[in-house]
Amino acid sequence: MPSKKHELIIHKKKHYAEVIRATLTKKETTFLSPEKSSFQFGILAHKKGFKEPAHYHRPFKRTINDLQQMFLVQKGKVRVDLFSDSKKLIRKIILKKGDAIVLIHGIHAIKVLEDMQCISVKQGPFLGAEFDKVDVKIKK
Repeated sequence: MPSKKHELIIHKKKHYAEVIRATLTKKETTFLSPEKSSFQFGILAHKKGFKEPAHYHRPFKRTINDLQQMFLVQKGKVRVDLFSDSKKLIRKIILKKGDAIVLIHGIHAIKVLEDMQCISVKQGPFLGAEFDKVDVKIKK
Protein backbone atom coordinates (compact mmCIF):
# COMPACT_ATOMS: atom_id res chain seq x y z
CA MET A 1 0.00 0.00 0.00
CA PRO A 2 1.62 3.31 -1.05
CA SER A 3 2.12 5.95 1.62
CA LYS A 4 0.14 9.15 1.53
CA LYS A 5 2.28 12.14 0.53
CA HIS A 6 0.96 14.15 3.48
CA GLU A 7 -0.66 12.61 6.50
CA LEU A 8 -1.97 14.03 9.76
CA ILE A 9 -2.13 11.20 12.29
CA ILE A 10 -5.06 11.65 14.66
CA HIS A 11 -6.06 9.24 17.44
CA LYS A 12 -9.08 9.93 19.65
CA LYS A 13 -9.23 13.55 18.43
CA LYS A 14 -5.57 14.23 19.36
CA HIS A 15 -2.95 15.06 16.73
CA TYR A 16 -0.01 12.72 17.28
CA ALA A 17 2.14 13.37 14.23
CA GLU A 18 2.30 14.80 10.76
CA VAL A 19 4.27 13.25 7.90
CA ILE A 20 5.42 14.87 4.67
CA ARG A 21 6.88 12.40 2.16
CA ALA A 22 9.76 13.34 -0.12
CA THR A 23 7.40 12.80 -3.09
CA LEU A 24 5.02 15.63 -2.07
CA THR A 25 5.37 18.62 -4.39
CA LYS A 26 3.65 22.00 -4.27
CA LYS A 27 3.62 24.85 -6.78
CA GLU A 28 3.56 27.46 -4.04
CA THR A 29 4.47 27.74 -0.40
CA THR A 30 2.02 25.72 1.66
CA PHE A 31 1.89 25.25 5.42
CA LEU A 32 0.12 22.04 6.28
CA SER A 33 -0.11 22.27 10.07
CA PRO A 34 -3.25 23.64 11.70
CA GLU A 35 -2.92 27.44 12.11
CA LYS A 36 -3.09 27.21 15.91
CA SER A 37 -0.36 24.56 16.16
CA SER A 38 2.62 25.69 18.23
CA PHE A 39 4.91 24.27 15.54
CA GLN A 40 4.33 25.14 11.89
CA PHE A 41 5.23 22.52 9.27
CA GLY A 42 5.09 23.02 5.53
CA ILE A 43 6.80 23.31 2.17
CA LEU A 44 8.44 26.42 0.75
CA ALA A 45 8.09 26.52 -3.05
CA HIS A 46 8.82 29.38 -5.45
CA LYS A 47 9.60 29.82 -9.13
CA LYS A 48 13.10 30.80 -10.25
CA GLY A 49 13.63 34.52 -9.79
CA PHE A 50 11.32 34.85 -6.80
CA LYS A 51 12.57 37.42 -4.31
CA GLU A 52 11.26 37.87 -0.81
CA PRO A 53 11.89 41.34 0.61
CA ALA A 54 14.23 41.64 3.59
CA HIS A 55 12.17 41.17 6.72
CA TYR A 56 12.13 39.95 10.30
CA HIS A 57 9.52 38.22 12.39
CA ARG A 58 7.76 40.46 14.88
CA PRO A 59 8.57 39.58 18.49
CA PHE A 60 5.47 38.26 20.19
CA LYS A 61 5.24 36.51 23.54
CA ARG A 62 3.99 32.97 23.02
CA THR A 63 3.18 30.44 25.69
CA ILE A 64 4.01 26.91 24.56
CA ASN A 65 3.11 24.05 26.87
CA ASP A 66 4.13 21.20 24.57
CA LEU A 67 7.45 20.26 23.05
CA GLN A 68 7.13 19.21 19.44
CA GLN A 69 9.98 17.71 17.43
CA MET A 70 10.47 17.63 13.69
CA PHE A 71 13.04 15.71 11.76
CA LEU A 72 13.97 15.38 8.11
CA VAL A 73 15.73 12.21 6.99
CA GLN A 74 18.88 13.09 5.04
CA LYS A 75 20.00 9.49 4.54
CA GLY A 76 19.04 6.00 5.61
CA LYS A 77 15.78 4.62 6.93
CA VAL A 78 14.10 5.00 10.33
CA ARG A 79 10.88 3.72 11.87
CA VAL A 80 8.86 5.91 14.21
CA ASP A 81 6.39 4.16 16.50
CA LEU A 82 3.56 6.26 17.93
CA PHE A 83 1.79 5.29 21.15
CA SER A 84 -1.43 6.51 22.74
CA ASP A 85 -1.59 8.08 26.19
CA SER A 86 -2.54 4.60 27.44
CA LYS A 87 0.80 3.31 26.03
CA LYS A 88 -0.74 1.25 23.22
CA LEU A 89 0.74 1.26 19.71
CA ILE A 90 -1.14 3.53 17.29
CA ARG A 91 1.10 3.42 14.19
CA LYS A 92 4.50 2.41 12.84
CA ILE A 93 5.78 4.85 10.24
CA ILE A 94 8.78 4.14 7.97
CA LEU A 95 10.68 7.24 6.87
CA LYS A 96 13.26 7.32 4.06
CA LYS A 97 15.57 9.97 2.61
CA GLY A 98 13.67 13.21 2.09
CA ASP A 99 10.71 12.27 4.32
CA ALA A 100 9.91 14.47 7.31
CA ILE A 101 7.79 14.09 10.42
CA VAL A 102 6.68 16.40 13.19
CA LEU A 103 5.93 14.67 16.48
CA ILE A 104 3.05 16.64 17.96
CA HIS A 105 1.65 14.70 20.91
CA GLY A 106 2.22 11.55 22.84
CA ILE A 107 4.79 8.84 23.26
CA HIS A 108 7.13 7.92 20.42
CA ALA A 109 9.99 5.51 19.86
CA ILE A 110 12.57 5.48 17.09
CA LYS A 111 14.25 2.44 15.53
CA VAL A 112 17.04 2.92 13.00
CA LEU A 113 16.56 0.43 10.11
CA GLU A 114 19.50 1.65 7.98
CA ASP A 115 22.35 3.93 9.03
CA MET A 116 20.66 7.30 9.12
CA GLN A 117 21.22 10.99 9.54
CA CYS A 118 18.41 13.44 10.18
CA ILE A 119 18.05 17.16 10.70
CA SER A 120 16.13 17.59 13.95
CA VAL A 121 14.34 20.74 15.08
CA LYS A 122 12.40 21.33 18.30
CA GLN A 123 11.45 24.20 20.56
CA GLY A 124 14.08 25.36 23.01
CA PRO A 125 15.63 25.98 25.33
CA PHE A 126 16.90 22.44 25.92
CA LEU A 127 16.73 21.74 29.65
CA GLY A 128 18.71 18.49 29.55
CA ALA A 129 17.65 14.90 28.92
CA GLU A 130 16.93 14.31 32.61
CA PHE A 131 14.24 17.03 32.52
CA ASP A 132 13.02 17.04 28.90
CA LYS A 133 12.78 13.26 28.30
CA VAL A 134 10.58 10.80 30.19
CA ASP A 135 11.22 7.11 29.44
CA VAL A 136 8.02 5.03 29.24
CA LYS A 137 7.39 1.29 29.56
CA ILE A 138 5.15 0.32 26.67
CA LYS A 139 2.29 -2.19 26.94
CA LYS A 140 2.68 -5.21 24.67
